[in-house]
Parts: sequence; structure tokens; C-alpha cells
Amino acid sequence: MPGELVDLSVPIVSGMPVYPGDPSVVVTPALTVAASGVNVRRLHLGSQSGTHVDAPYHIDDLLPGLERLPLEQFTGRAVVLDARGLAPRTAIGPAALPEGLEPGVVLLIATGWSRYWGEDGYLAHPYPSVELAEAIVAAGVRTVGIDALSVDRTPPREDPGGLALDVHRVLCGAHAVIAENLTGLDRLLAAQAEGRAIEVSLFPIRLDGDGAPVRAVARIR
Repeated sequence: MPGELVDLSVPIVSGMPVYPGDPSVVVTPALTVAASGVNVRRLHLGSQSGTHVDAPYHIDDLLPGLERLPLEQFTGRAVVLDARGLAPRTAIGPAALPEGLEPGVVLLIATGWSRYWGEDGYLAHPYPSVELAEAIVAAGVRTVGIDALSVDRTPPREDPGGLALDVHRVLCGAHAVIAENLTGLDRLLAAQAEGRAIEVSLFPIRLDGDGAPVRAVARIR
């Protein structure tokens, strides 16, 4: 299959950024060639670690987990919304919604905030407004990704109780899949401006429930 492959995933490493309150990530040797003849790593991480997808079950016990969602919902033609250049913690309004949205499309929201990965400023990302989320759902889109920690406003570390899930509730309530902590969306924006077709895959490991890490990859044709 011709085309350029673009990795949209962050690496899983010890001490990597996680959502405030989520389990920390620790990667250590479990077996070594020297001692056991093979290398095996021990992983301690949450289901929402790194580049991952949220299932609707993430915010409501009565909504479907990953195993109840069709595989088609984790891949498709991508349309990228350019939300770069916004101030920290800015809500992205529905006027930013790009053309070409329809059922089966994967909408990727490029805030440019992936450049702050590993820094405290990563928490201060722009995020979709509830109105934008409602417009996305109305367009028939059921797969949404963002190059930030959350599709909702992430509370500052000094205010961990300020959890907001309004956008999650709109999208998950429509049985949408949400991908977070994407990276490399600038390359997709450039390809989109050139009129090139973009396909994206967001397949999670087969772990039922609220979500799971993914190796997010785009193909530019």
C-alpha cells in the first residue's frame, strides 16, 4: 500500500506524563538475557496512559466498553481541525469545525500542544467547547482525537478537584471513541493543505473497559 506513514503516538516510558491522579507509569526489567535467557519488561500503567483511546464506559458504567465498539470506529479517513495558536486553556468553538465531516470520518483536533509534552504547560491545553462537541456529534462523527491530555479542560495541579467532563459526556453519550495524547498532527495539517488523503488507525490493545493505549498511525497518500 503506497503512502507515507506517520507515527502519532508518544513512547511509553517510566515517569511519562499522566492525567493528574492517574497511575504513574513505571517500566522495569522483569527478566534479562543475562539472568534468564530472555528480555521481558514489567509494566505498571493505567489504561489511560500515553496515546490512548477512551470508550464511552470511561464516564458511565452503563455505556459500552471497548469490546462492544465496532473495529471500524478506530480507523477511517481523517479530517484535521487546525486549532493552533490559541492561548492556554482556551475553549475551541464550533466556528472552527472544518468541512468534509460525515459518518465514518476521524476528526483530529490539532492544538499544537504536543510540543509541551513532558512540561507542566502541557496541562494548560486548549480544548473543544461543549458546543463544538455537539456540532461534531450532529455531523455524524463518532471518532475524535486531540494532541492534548484531554478533550476537556484539564484542571491545574493546584486545583485537582476541578475535574470537568462536559465534552466527554457529549461525545461518549453519543458512543464516540476519543483519542488523547496524540502527536505529530502538524504533518497531517500540511498534507491536508496539499489536498492529500489521510487515513488514521487508532486500534487499542484488546483490553475491555474504559480505554487502552494505542499505536496511532496515519497514512498520507
